[in-house]
Amino acid sequence: MRVTNDCFFLLQRLTLAGLLAAHGWTRWLNGGVPLFGGYLDATLGLPEGMGTWLAGAITAIEIIGTVLWALGKYLLPLSLVFSGIYLTGIVLVHAPEGWFVVGAGRNGCEYSVLLIVLLLTHGLRAHAQRRQLLVR
Repeated sequence: MRVTNDCFFLLQRLTLAGLLAAHGWTRWLNGGVPLFGGYLDATLGLPEGMGTWLAGAITAIEIIGTVLWALGKYLLPLSLVFSGIYLTGIVLVHAPEGWFVVGAGRNGCEYSVLLIVLLLTHGLRAHAQRRQLLVR
């Protein structure tokens, strides 16, 4: 069997989908949507309850969207949505803590930056392949 770049991208896409799905499923199964919503209300100054709605939407995207993403469906739009979610997380939570997740710091933004770069790589690659802009 010949291993191609497509095999490596598939492995990476499935791994990323699993990592992202874990966020949504953990929040959902542990009843974390209202807590996340309260955090969003307080941090962003949203009207009461709007944060819970937003947290529910993010959770649904992380659960349903990752299945579609793993299947290779809607890669660019979902990559942009996921990147927006994690970029917001960087601004609100991780950047104030610094760069490192562990070691020289805690809860920093390095992991989120990696997720965003990989998400956009997959989304833009899929877009280029559809437009036949990618040279193999």
